[in-house]
Amino acid sequence: MTNAERLRPLRPDEWSPGVREQLAGTRDSVAEMEGDRAHADAEEDASSTLNILCTIAHHPTLMGPFLGFASALAMRGVLSRRVSELLALRAAWNCRSAFEWGHHVVFARAAGLEPDEIQRIAVGPDHPDWSEEDRLLLRAADELHARQDLSESTWSGLRRQLSDAQLVEIPFVVGQYTMLSMVANATGVPVEAGLERLPDAAG
Repeated sequence: MTNAERLRPLRPDEWSPGVREQLAGTRDSVAEMEGDRAHADAEEDASSTLNILCTIAHHPTLMGPFLGFASALAMRGVLSRRVSELLALRAAWNCRSAFEWGHHVVFARAAGLEPDEIQRIAVGPDHPDWSEEDRLLLRAADELHARQDLSESTWSGLRRQLSDAQLVEIPFVVGQYTMLSMVANATGVPVEAGLERLPDAAG
């Protein structure tokens, strides 16, 4: 998706005091997800605050509640970080979101996903090298994307392996990163330099 910067992210000199305070609170969480604690002390500028957050800052009333939810899901979820990033990357690929893919590749590496695993997320659940659990998770992401529901076979497989809270969290994770992919794609959020490109096609 390439709707190049339909809506320019707000620059730091355009942030209200409230927006500045809210965005400053995101840097530690992003740095932790990136596995880069030093980045948390970076200057408050466009390079240290995600472009998508600077775009959401156009709607400050929405941004506060969104950041609270996003932080709870990303930092206090019951799914492992690895599982959450597997789901997030498949959601980003299904939505063809270059922005979400690029950032979640960084988060996924920090969460323990290997480079070959990240690359085969674009292939999907039918790749022969996935474990049965990973295959089910990827299938769940695909079914939620396509039908906003899970098949009985996928649900049954996940039910045997995950807790009730984890089962509830799966559609929240897929839905969260589908929504952010929509925001990034529709408004043309620019992808920061140095991030991995969205694969052109599966396979």
